[in-house]
Amino acid sequence: MSTHRRTAVATGVLFILAAVTSIVGLLQYAPILDHPGYVVGGSAQAARVASGALLEVTCAFSIIGTAIVMYPVVRRRSEVAALGYVCFRLLEAAIIVVGIISLLSVMTLSQEFARAQSPDAAPYLAASRLLVAQHDWTFLFGPNLALGPSTLMMGWFLYRSRLVPRWIAALGIVGGPLILGSGVLVMFGAYEQISVWGSVCALPVFLYEMSLAVWLVARGFHPAALAALPARTA
Repeated sequence: MSTHRRTAVATGVLFILAAVTSIVGLLQYAPILDHPGYVVGGSAQAARVASGALLEVTCAFSIIGTAIVMYPVVRRRSEVAALGYVCFRLLEAAIIVVGIISLLSVMTLSQEFARAQSPDAAPYLAASRLLVAQHDWTFLFGPNLALGPSTLMMGWFLYRSRLVPRWIAALGIVGGPLILGSGVLVMFGAYEQISVWGSVCALPVFLYEMSLAVWLVARGFHPAALAALPARTA
């Protein structure tokens, strides 16, 4: 297998891994996110929450991995675009990690409450709500606001370079600004992130990432388009 074929396969696998771990990780957080009183009686679900955190850490590493693996390819056309893609993917991963720490802190509060002697529940509940709210904001800023620019950058690069079919790249070009705009609307209260409109705006990015991942694993980059890229751009 050639170096560029390995790059394509690795990128596709990392995209799929990031999607799967993010979805399953969010489901594992249900004891905290769906039950406001978790902190005063949910310590038995600590293993489930911790597994969700591990999955999201895997997601964050996969996101960074896509940027690292694609950097040498994108750099052949534009070093600025390559660095920009890496920076926005790092930002997305860092925001996700902040959200992970927020929910792990709720788990710690729950354990402390269980060990305390006749504690007052009110301060624990208030602190828990604050940490969950912080996680909710990271869920908006990471998968929406930070993801939008990186998706647009990679979509535009793939469209210009023709490394994959242009319809896949076009999904990224459309989906990046759409999910970014949706994040701004959610921030100003136009609708909830988990809603019909939120899902509609996120769909093009999901289709872009999954179609790109499957194409790269199954077919790789177009050889002629890859050969046409400059050897190196200063």
